[in-house]
Amino acid sequence: MATKPSIPKGTRDFSPIEVSKRNYIISIMRNHFEKYGYQPIETPSFENSDTLMGKYGEEGDRLIFKILNSGDYLDKVSSEELQTINYKQLTGKISEKALRYDLTVPFARYVVQHQNEIEFPFKRYQIQPVWRADRPQKGRFREFFQCDADVVGSTSLWQEVELVQLYDAVFAELGLNGVTIKINNRKILSGIAEVIGASDKLIDFTVALDKLDKIGEDGVKKEMLEKGISEKALLKVQPLFNFTGTIQEKIEKLSTLLSASEEGKKGIEELRFICENVTKLGLHKAILDLDVTLARGLNYYTGAIFEVSAPKEVAMGSIGGGGRYDDLTGIFGLKNMSGVGISFGLDRIYLVLEELNLFPHTVTTSTKVMFLNFGDAQAFGAMQAIQKLRNQNIKAELYPDAAKMDKQFKHAEKRGIPFVVKEIAGDLFTLKDIVSGAQTQVNFTELLQKLG
Repeated sequence: MATKPSIPKGTRDFSPIEVSKRNYIISIMRNHFEKYGYQPIETPSFENSDTLMGKYGEEGDRLIFKILNSGDYLDKVSSEELQTINYKQLTGKISEKALRYDLTVPFARYVVQHQNEIEFPFKRYQIQPVWRADRPQKGRFREFFQCDADVVGSTSLWQEVELVQLYDAVFAELGLNGVTIKINNRKILSGIAEVIGASDKLIDFTVALDKLDKIGEDGVKKEMLEKGISEKALLKVQPLFNFTGTIQEKIEKLSTLLSASEEGKKGIEELRFICENVTKLGLHKAILDLDVTLARGLNYYTGAIFEVSAPKEVAMGSIGGGGRYDDLTGIFGLKNMSGVGISFGLDRIYLVLEELNLFPHTVTTSTKVMFLNFGDAQAFGAMQAIQKLRNQNIKAELYPDAAKMDKQFKHAEKRGIPFVVKEIAGDLFTLKDIVSGAQTQVNFTELLQKLG
């Protein structure tokens, strides 16, 4: 007996309905990306290993899927090396390529490689799959799409203002109320570490602080102490554990806390500019909030940091994020090329819309009308009418076989096709509404009106 086929953990097949819903989300994103002046690009699904490795930190590097070299991949490895079992050394010899971990580093590589062809500032969007050797769980997969929008070649903070508006515009059209766009700044985190005397522990400090909503104040303090951050430093950072108020009030508190840090003060002014202008311009549905515990992507973010939370009634992690990176292209030799970008979590957005029942019914409607088939002579007349309907952008099809009428009707019902043409008599069509059961005889003009 043949073994039933399966797919790897963390990957999925998508049904026609699921693809239609995903395409609905993507089409809204694409429309707004282009409305805001972003241009589409695509990059290969895999890159040279040295393009990706060392760009995401040690944890990120561990999650990169490596690709074995073609042919005899052990050709460059000696028998002595095989016996030493030095996996890191061995990997470099048997695998020279890897699946992309995200779209940001490939984008940086693209900018450097095509810098003489690009008009800067360059606004690009990219919607493609990425792969991570992560532990699968709800909303987290090993293969998933990222939907990114980035601007490189400009240090203007108006780009951050616009990216907040872009988030808001997409989520507003998707009907998502109560989405929170959290914002912070890497310079503020650096400033806090500086004033508490823990600059050398910046990453440890911020990684622990980022877990405040998951492990609580005591858990964060415990982790900081374990990482070598002193009790005295924790006393200075105490105000951050109960950091409430309006954005303006939070900025004022930060101004007091970071008065001795030039780096911190720069971060405050950047945040003030972004938040004040977003507030003046207004948002449709989203809520902007300053979150000083937000510390994602510190390996390459240098300014503003964004993270988007789903509405509170849905138990879901972040559905988007991004930030400012002043020298990401520097890893490929192109210095002083500042950029800022955001990403939408397509899979998680899908799950949120599904849970809140926000997909329009029309999204999953494929064929609008199916013509019954009673033999070749009648089928030819049906195909003539179907051709005319398709020319008018009406989705129409013929049941391919001259089967029993009951079987053809059941097929239409299971497919969710709302109308069936039972009979064609001269210029008249017998049209049946599958849902209501109503049946009418119409000419072609009237048929168009009912189906349009």
